[in-house]
Amino acid sequence: MLRFVSKSLLQGRLGSHEAQLPAVLTLPRLYHERVVDHYDNPRNVGSFDKNDPSVGTGLVGAPACGDVMKLQIKVDDSGKITDACFKTFGCGSAIASSSVATEWVKGKQMEEVLTIKNTEIAKHLSLPPVKLHCSMLAEDAIKAAVKDYQAKKTKPSEAPPVEKAANA
Repeated sequence: MLRFVSKSLLQGRLGSHEAQLPAVLTLPRLYHERVVDHYDNPRNVGSFDKNDPSVGTGLVGAPACGDVMKLQIKVDDSGKITDACFKTFGCGSAIASSSVATEWVKGKQMEEVLTIKNTEIAKHLSLPPVKLHCSMLAEDAIKAAVKDYQAKKTKPSEAPPVEKAANA
């Protein structure tokens, strides 16, 4: 129907009954205004040096739709997330979920951000059921970034080789 009306409007094939239609059709917005806002004005887009020991990187993807999300956190010595950024290849809902996630993790302790659930992100953005996987990616990216940071901190330091005793 939409294709027919659009084609008719563009080609000027409107009959007398159809001529009463407005020249421009206004369709209802399919995304909630918060999704549109975060898509049009994404917060914290960018990346940090993944080799920085104070940076945790979470890279997750959804093979079914092709969305890929990289979320990074910068953590101070007390375990507080001082900054966050993201790069996402995906739909508007995936970009909005990433943007919201970076806003929500800033200023919080790492243990606290692990309590952020995809359902909270989905509710905040009013995501429809078909887009819930986008908020799941954001939750998974947060967890992956925290896990990466913790792995860097628990990595055994390079210790000098232990000398063997001469009289063994």
